[in-house]
Amino acid sequence: MTVVNIPGSKSVTARALFLAAAAAGTTTLLRPLRSDDTEGFAEGLGRLGYRLEREAGAWRVEGRPSGPAVDEADVYCRDGATTARFLPTLAAAGASGTYRFDASPQMRRRPLAPLTEALRTLGVDLRHEEAEGHHPLRIAAAGIKGGELTLDAGESSQYLTALLMLGPLTVEGLRIDVTDLVSAPYVEITLAMMRSFGAEVTREGNVFDVRPGGYRATTYAVEPDASTASYFFAAAAVSPGREVTVPGLGTGALQGDLRFVDVLEQMGADVRITADSTTVRGAGVLKGLTVNMRDISDTMPTLAAIAPYAAAPVRIEDVANTRVKECDRLEACAENLRRMGVSVATGPDWIEIRPGTPRPTEIATHGDHRMAMSFAVTSLHTAPGMTFDDPGCVRKTFPDFHEAFAALQRTW
Repeated sequence: MTVVNIPGSKSVTARALFLAAAAAGTTTLLRPLRSDDTEGFAEGLGRLGYRLEREAGAWRVEGRPSGPAVDEADVYCRDGATTARFLPTLAAAGASGTYRFDASPQMRRRPLAPLTEALRTLGVDLRHEEAEGHHPLRIAAAGIKGGELTLDAGESSQYLTALLMLGPLTVEGLRIDVTDLVSAPYVEITLAMMRSFGAEVTREGNVFDVRPGGYRATTYAVEPDASTASYFFAAAAVSPGREVTVPGLGTGALQGDLRFVDVLEQMGADVRITADSTTVRGAGVLKGLTVNMRDISDTMPTLAAIAPYAAAPVRIEDVANTRVKECDRLEACAENLRRMGVSVATGPDWIEIRPGTPRPTEIATHGDHRMAMSFAVTSLHTAPGMTFDDPGCVRKTFPDFHEAFAALQRTW
């Protein structure tokens, strides 16, 4: 058995930083993820005047329920979608101040419109400086009364998460009627974490009610990143007789992406989930399947990368939202698989991959960490020579990924 210790969840760390900054008191985050995205989030909080102390294994955040400590700030969100969507929402709840937010060219291309239109509906003075619905943007904060919203979160669940976390900071609370929702398990993470910080939030079907009243500081342990764990689980699944155990991700895990192991189990891998760990063991040639990955779409590239090794075609459906991630992940997966000699077909929201023998090529990462990490798994069973045009893009969520993956291979 090979035990792999996965770094903290990016999604959980980002939410914890928002909630800690908004809470009354000082919060300690245990085992937060240190990566380009989370460092960018922490840097953005610092620009807004929040006080953070970062040590190995623990970050302390001094909360400010009244909002940013500075009247003006220019915040660069780097490539981070959570940073680019959560921090403007946090700043908008402040009592006063003018704040400008910008991001990398990659993040500037990604959409914001459903979130920023919702903030405008709530009375926020918000202006996009260039392309409407995209960074850069400027906010003149004056507090938020609250009220009722209708939101389409079919493009990204982060729009809903940002507004849910905003709710306790408003005067009257928020009632949000969601017309469409993708990656629903991420919203469940948000709700559970808000409650851990003392918020009152309920859900009835597609309607979310968030009470005013703010947040309370706490000590919060960040669980390992389930999306990152998917690469190591997939590596075991395509390697008969090999086994990977990830501690810290068990039956009580918050992250829906752990359900990726259910897909591997349907394909024939052996999966064991205990209270505090998950183990995947390769049990032979994987079966093909058709699977809806709408709720776990961040693991779509992981499945696409191992699909050629299945005995029959693998068809992944309902993943249109992957086209507006760091890159068009659906087409990027198809492009790289075709360069390896694998037969692939795509549609607006699906990809189908036929069995094949991938040949080594240079992987076009498009600056996307998930392209690099996913196709590292493919390289386990190709001839030598697989390379990556931007191997360093993994710093977004797992700076030491290549070293950790190489260590896994050495144990096998």
